[in-house]
Amino acid sequence: MLVAAAVCPCPPLLVPDVAAGAAPELDAARAACTDALGVLAAARPGRLVVVGPVERTGPETNPETYPEGTRGSFRGFGVDLDVRLGQGDEGSPAEQRLPYSLAVAAWLLERTGWSDAPVEGLGVGDRLAPERCARVGRDLATRSERVALLVMGDASACRTLKAPGYLDERAAPFDAEVARALGTADMAALTTLDTGLARELKASGRAPWQVLAGAAEGADLGGSLLYEDAPYGVGYIVATWS
Repeated sequence: MLVAAAVCPCPPLLVPDVAAGAAPELDAARAACTDALGVLAAARPGRLVVVGPVERTGPETNPETYPEGTRGSFRGFGVDLDVRLGQGDEGSPAEQRLPYSLAVAAWLLERTGWSDAPVEGLGVGDRLAPERCARVGRDLATRSERVALLVMGDASACRTLKAPGYLDERAAPFDAEVARALGTADMAALTTLDTGLARELKASGRAPWQVLAGAAEGADLGGSLLYEDAPYGVGYIVATWS
């Protein structure tokens, strides 16, 4: 059963070593993420599942699992920084590495000293249909009597002229609706997000948010919006469900 969830953005810039001189610009987002992880810890889960987007090409593919102890790195950004998912020993083949969304989550967990429950990772591609996302979420909710989710993902990347996806007038209304749905635990609104529009707006969080909606079915959870902004023209949202 899902007892709590935290929703956080997943840009590598959230890691100060990666952001370098621009790090202070995301201090508020980092603080909100810390508060969100505190909500997860307070729920005393028996297991924490970190769900994040992974880059996929071609048709829909199955989600990819990452055992506790799987390592990730930010060396691709010129930073000598490695992370590990959870507290366990390395639990995956040497060639398996965390995607950046889960590496950012691992950094957040290490930063807050997470040791409250075992951790596993799940990567979902943006081609995963809403119905599949919901089924994946329902399956996650049955993994333990007390499951918590850390859901990583960004909203649109089209909020300004200098955004990665350039300016799209549809981006701000899309992000506003997502923020409202995440802040109020509106599962129906998340489940019915327009997948085509989300892809056009480069919103990496669509599939992870719909996994969350599936996991929350039957759970009596209320939402709280902790942060919503669009630095660098990308929508970043932090919310909790408890």
